[in-house]
Amino acid sequence: MTTPPSSPISTIVPWTARLHRSLHHNRAQPQSRFVQLATVDPQGRPHCRTIVFRGLWQPDSSQPQHLQFVSDRRSEKILHLGQMAWVEVCWYFAKSREQFRFSGEMAIVTEHSPDERLQTQRHHLWHNLSDAARLQFAWPPPAQPRSAAAAFSPPAPDPRQPLDTFYLLLLAPQRVDYLNLKGDPQDRYVYQRSTTIPFTWTSQALNP
Repeated sequence: MTTPPSSPISTIVPWTARLHRSLHHNRAQPQSRFVQLATVDPQGRPHCRTIVFRGLWQPDSSQPQHLQFVSDRRSEKILHLGQMAWVEVCWYFAKSREQFRFSGEMAIVTEHSPDERLQTQRHHLWHNLSDAARLQFAWPPPAQPRSAAAAFSPPAPDPRQPLDTFYLLLLAPQRVDYLNLKGDPQDRYVYQRSTTIPFTWTSQALNP
């Protein structure tokens, strides 16, 4: 059997159409926006947890597409990302039976990040959170011994001004592994982004 050839190099981001289609097909299921994020701690041990996808964002046409997430500054994943920015996100759509695996470096946007565009986007996501979600960033530090009940009822944060515990996480995938479990055999493609500007993509059909 001959190996299917790679597609021509393209500046178009080829996996975004698949992702938008998957989100549309699974839109009735709230859990379809939950993904698994894998990081590595300073001792080299892997950690995996579920986080919420907050949309795609592209700062400008010269930048790659970013997957957006948010995190508490005091979360252990922030410590992990400070040591190793490379992560993998695994995303399974149950209704359409599709899996995406996104690999790349995760950027952290804090209140001290100097880029005005990043700060504007951080404020935008903070404002779009529900009141209940914003309140959690004022709770006691996560993964610490349980605090008194009163500590979980702080004053409501200002929806216009993010707390310093609120971080924006931006993943610019360098590799996307897509698997569609329908069909026999199933379809699998890998998309690879160049590391130099202008960013280009190649795609390759793989055995499932």
